[in-house]
Amino acid sequence: MIASPAPLSRPDAPAAPDDLALYIHWPFCVSKCPYCDFNSHVREGVDQARWRTALLADLAHEAALLPGRRLGSIFFGGGTPSLMPPETVAALIDAAADHWAFADGIEITLEANPSSVEAARFADIAAAGVNRVSLGLQALDNDALGFLGRAHDVAEGLAALETAQSAFARVSFDLIYARPGQSPEAWQAELAHALAFGTEHLSLYQLTIEPGTRFATLAARGDLAIPDADAAADLFEATQAMTAAAGLPAYEISNHARPGAESRHNLTYWRYGDYAGIGPGAHGRRGGCATFRRKKPENWLAALDRNGHGIELEEPLLPDDRAVEALLMGLRLREGIDLARIATLAGGKPPIDGAALERLVAQGLLRRTGTQIAATAQGMPVLEAILRTLVSA
Repeated sequence: MIASPAPLSRPDAPAAPDDLALYIHWPFCVSKCPYCDFNSHVREGVDQARWRTALLADLAHEAALLPGRRLGSIFFGGGTPSLMPPETVAALIDAAADHWAFADGIEITLEANPSSVEAARFADIAAAGVNRVSLGLQALDNDALGFLGRAHDVAEGLAALETAQSAFARVSFDLIYARPGQSPEAWQAELAHALAFGTEHLSLYQLTIEPGTRFATLAARGDLAIPDADAAADLFEATQAMTAAAGLPAYEISNHARPGAESRHNLTYWRYGDYAGIGPGAHGRRGGCATFRRKKPENWLAALDRNGHGIELEEPLLPDDRAVEALLMGLRLREGIDLARIATLAGGKPPIDGAALERLVAQGLLRRTGTQIAATAQGMPVLEAILRTLVSA
């Protein structure tokens, strides 16, 4: 076990463009939330020793394919990785340090649910080397928490936040807005409450109905309706204004941070850097190759026993596919994307409809400065429509 938490990412020590990111997926939850389409599973029991061994083997397989790289971030996602024993967290961080050099100020994040049981592990998780926690509060209203299927109430969530702020120097938490019946005034009051806690980072997501979820079933029956596009856009604009005024401007469509406190790990995704993904259902991008691991925990374990890794699919990406992926990810960022890089990934001309780009700029939905393009404040709420228009067939 490493002796102390890894040093914190500093504004003057940003991740290098070629730094590798590592994603570790823990697939288990206590219960399945009705809005969640992530690869999460409820099991009566988990063989912790077997899972630690399997994750370490999956990690070793990826590391052998990525020798000599420097690791800029590690992210434990799920599922509910705060259910992992701290010993497993420490073993995986130590193994990563054996496989790769760590960047100065490496960011090591763990997603956590705000239950009192999990909050009791925070000190041990910090001692294992985690230096940043992302807390799934989701709402600051008890009725909303019940609607969202969360097991905690507001008091328990805020107690967990206080514990997290004492254990970790870097804390983020999530909220879901644009819930059924939520007025602009109610959301602004809830967001003001959230901003008062002084965390350096907030992830603020509009409620969406994802296929295969319980909410999708309710919506199909007509038993659930979320705010329409105009109402949601109003809430989005209020969110941008309030967070910017509080010193946490949006650096990505749903993520807000103090300058220098942006998620280094997620920036690797959005800037289309290389990342290794291990654990059930984890995706990866390395050297122009896409990887996808088996989703069902039992199938992933069986693949580990059989092959020494959990990969289900591993294939090279065509240049145009890489360029489109980079475009789709990069335009989520306030900084936008560099068309010259998109062209390089495509091996020539970027897969962009030039006439559509000019129209979108003229309409004030995109801005262009040299080879850099980015969504404007008016464009961000309709980004999906912009991308459908912009990407050439």
